[in-house]
Amino acid sequence: MSESPESPQPPHVPRPVTPGTQASFGTYGGRPVSFVRRGTRLQGRRQTAWEEHSDRWALDVPRHIANTSVHPDYTFDAEAEFGRKAPLIVEIGSGLGDAICHAAEENPDTDFLAVEVYTPGLANTIIKINSRGLNNVRVVEANAPEVLATMLPAGSVSELWVFFPDPWHKSRHHKRRLIQPEFAELAARALAKGGLWRVATDWSNYAVHVRDVLADSPDFENLHTGERHGPESPLTQVWQSGVETLVGGAPVREGRAPVSTAHTGPNEGVDETGGWAPRFEGRIRTSFEAKAHEAGRLIFDLCYRRR
Repeated sequence: MSESPESPQPPHVPRPVTPGTQASFGTYGGRPVSFVRRGTRLQGRRQTAWEEHSDRWALDVPRHIANTSVHPDYTFDAEAEFGRKAPLIVEIGSGLGDAICHAAEENPDTDFLAVEVYTPGLANTIIKINSRGLNNVRVVEANAPEVLATMLPAGSVSELWVFFPDPWHKSRHHKRRLIQPEFAELAARALAKGGLWRVATDWSNYAVHVRDVLADSPDFENLHTGERHGPESPLTQVWQSGVETLVGGAPVREGRAPVSTAHTGPNEGVDETGGWAPRFEGRIRTSFEAKAHEAGRLIFDLCYRRR
């Protein structure tokens, strides 16, 4: 008896990709990502804080495609969550929560949302929320583009903060940098007109990258166009000192030779463009920023207003 032919298999239909999701940037399935999940395991105080308090302070968002994605049908209702109508500040890459919890403590009439993919960092933030008795902070473990694209209502954010994003130094990795033209469009969608986008980085090459990206954006205007240029520019100072090129931004251990990294990009001698903001006084100096100062690096602040 001859074998019957195999039943034809239905063609593979990929899952729908939502505009603005991490998948829409071609970043799932082993492809490049704009962030690194440095670990999700919780231990000790972090584990206890997550078990006891995440139901209260961490948003339970429905997922889509991956465990850091946000289902496109979900919309964050800040007024319902916080029980009031107040300005909303969103920090992308909130780390251990130092900056956002300090700001929330100093600004009780403003609500804050910490967006992070590093679970231990969110647990640390929850510890700070509890120890300081804060009621105006929520955390969400989620991919930033999706938060801006679908989770937050359009025009609902008063300020957007991106402090010290991963610089992705190597040229072939620059496409992984968070702040790209596509991300700027998502930021513009979420920000209210007149809302502010604050950026800080301790690497000149990334600072120039951000300045170039947002200079080309029709949605944003630099609040400090032309300021701090020439000899007063931190970029000029970095170029002339060679600090990033010589030590790679890390203290040189005794007995070790300086590491040449050339992260500064082309040295043009003098930065005639400027556009750097003064240091944002609302940003507490975290241990991360302190390490940058110890290494001799300069901090670049930029501030843009949504047109």
